[in-house]
Amino acid sequence: MPRIEPLEYQTATPDEHATLDWIAGRWGRTTNMKRTLARSPIALRALMEWYPLHDAVLPVLGERLTAIFCHAISSQSDCLICSTYFRRELIDAGENPDALVLDDRERAVVAFGRQITTDANGVDDALYARLAALFTPEQIVELTAFGALMIATNVFNNALRVDLDDDLQRYRLPRVADGAAHG
Repeated sequence: MPRIEPLEYQTATPDEHATLDWIAGRWGRTTNMKRTLARSPIALRALMEWYPLHDAVLPVLGERLTAIFCHAISSQSDCLICSTYFRRELIDAGENPDALVLDDRERAVVAFGRQITTDANGVDDALYARLAALFTPEQIVELTAFGALMIATNVFNNALRVDLDDDLQRYRLPRVADGAAHG
């Protein structure tokens, strides 16, 4: 059960209607997370900066690795919504998110994502050197900021126990669906 109910269009104020309309116009649908964020337009705008950063890293990582990076962070954060969302992306692309075959570049990006999630101070020189050999300083900055916003999204969903959207239910991990972890 969510700690804060997402806005519902039928009970929203005129200002909230405008925010919900903006979300729908911009992203096509209003997820539980976005409808919860809509209670504070400034918080919504801050976390929605994820999208421009996504657009910046996409040409560098490609669709597959971008989804894998987000999935690694979200799984490490135990975020039900985001890990399930990226499971869906990977499954729908023909991947098995539980048995990904990764090359050295992909392993470095996943290791970085997991490490910044668990302890950003723990990004050691060896891991950073692997990244520096693969990406420019600008690309590393964008990747790090993108990862940080992914983590922020996970924190938001976890702390407020935002409900999983209905369209993601069939992509849940069984352990999450059985209540072993909220995420």
